[in-house]
Amino acid sequence: MQIEIVKNSKKWVALSLVFIFISLGALLTKGLNYGIDFSGGNLFQLRFEKPVSLKEINGALDKIGKNIHQFKGNGRKVQISEGNEVLIRIQEITEKEKNEFYEEIKQVGKYEIIKEDKVGASVGKELKMSAVYSLVIGGVLIVAYITMRFEFMFAIAAILALVHDIIIAVGGISLLGYEIDTPFIAAVLTILGYSINDTIVVFDRIRETLKKKTDLTFGEVLNKSINQVMVRSLNTSITTLLAVMAILVFGGESLRTFITTLLIGMVAGTYSSIFIATPLIYLLEKDRDKKVENSKYLDKNDDDEHHEKILV
Repeated sequence: MQIEIVKNSKKWVALSLVFIFISLGALLTKGLNYGIDFSGGNLFQLRFEKPVSLKEINGALDKIGKNIHQFKGNGRKVQISEGNEVLIRIQEITEKEKNEFYEEIKQVGKYEIIKEDKVGASVGKELKMSAVYSLVIGGVLIVAYITMRFEFMFAIAAILALVHDIIIAVGGISLLGYEIDTPFIAAVLTILGYSINDTIVVFDRIRETLKKKTDLTFGEVLNKSINQVMVRSLNTSITTLLAVMAILVFGGESLRTFITTLLIGMVAGTYSSIFIATPLIYLLEKDRDKKVENSKYLDKNDDDEHHEKILV
């Protein structure tokens, strides 16, 4: 039994458009919660003599936040690791405010400064531009590769599917309000690679089926090819998602944005590889069905004429 995917192309695309509009709405209304990697800020890594709890650190920071707004709940990120080490990320502060922070944090316990770092706003802007360039260059190279290996229309369908995945992944993070940091860009690039790999598997099967002599129309070839690789794609995706979900549960706060982005992007990528990329090819090249049908009709006429000549 085959699932009629190509026949319902418009329905799959319409469903995706709903999620895209929701994602774009979130981006336009809520925007992205940029971390210090992009907006600029300070990072402090401290090692305390005695074990400290997250509650103690947050309590001290709340107290500091009464005078320095950057230390308030929404403007900071705290992580405690082994060896009584505490990592604190906040929005950019002055030298005077930094000294006040060091004095106040002594109330928690004695500590030594392991690392202190500062990211300026200008560096953050450069990182944003670098991220955009990475995505654009990656997209151009993907179009070039698929055009050389398959056809230009296949490349267009693949890029539209990738745009679909990225918009939904970024929109999902915007809806959740998670902080955008450098690993987030790595997650988006990983989604590009994962999704295009799955799409190419489908395209490769389409190309193999098109090379064979068959009475199937172009739409039927596309549908047959998707159904042949669907189980393989779903099994691969489920296996990968199980590993990603395990990291999401046990990976800790620092990996939350990265893993959540991967999770949303992989689900969207699996859907787009099966239900978006190939149906888009069909919608872009509907004329192929007519050409195939016409060629069959002409072949049939030629056979009839040949048969009539033999009878005469």
